[in-house]
Amino acid sequence: MKARFSTVLFAVYSVFVVASLVFGFQPGKDIGNNFLAFTLSMLKILPGAFILIGLFQVWVSRKRVEKHLGEESSFLGFLWVLLLAGTTVGGLYIAFPVAYALYEKGARIQVVLAYLGFAAVSRIPMMIFEASFMGVKFTFVRLAVSIPLVVVSAVILGRYLKASNWKMTSPQ
Repeated sequence: MKARFSTVLFAVYSVFVVASLVFGFQPGKDIGNNFLAFTLSMLKILPGAFILIGLFQVWVSRKRVEKHLGEESSFLGFLWVLLLAGTTVGGLYIAFPVAYALYEKGARIQVVLAYLGFAAVSRIPMMIFEASFMGVKFTFVRLAVSIPLVVVSAVILGRYLKASNWKMTSPQ
């Protein structure tokens, strides 16, 4: 049922974009161009990212992830995921599969949630772009405020999820 709805929705979207091209409806043309540009940018990033995620799943042992990011890890685990998130390219649509891979390998939920938060606020390319427009002082103040907030919210949410016996399910 869900697949049928998605197929119908995509068909309606496609008809709308084609009709916009035929009849010269500019908002529809812009929507189609944005979709095409987004699809092309995804096709440039996703294959390499998924190959790297696959290599991570094969080459990095569960024992190592549990040691540094698992239940017995110290606060240093948050620093590790901050460094990992800073180098994540492609935004959150790359960060979510990486977070799932970390969770599968034994990272505690607080660290996984912190990784997602850090990937949203502390990617190095984003910080360079921000510093060039807003200034270095603004970037450092934003990081000084957002990083502790990400850690605190990840710990609180992680404790809540653990207390409610929440488990991440497979995406299949």
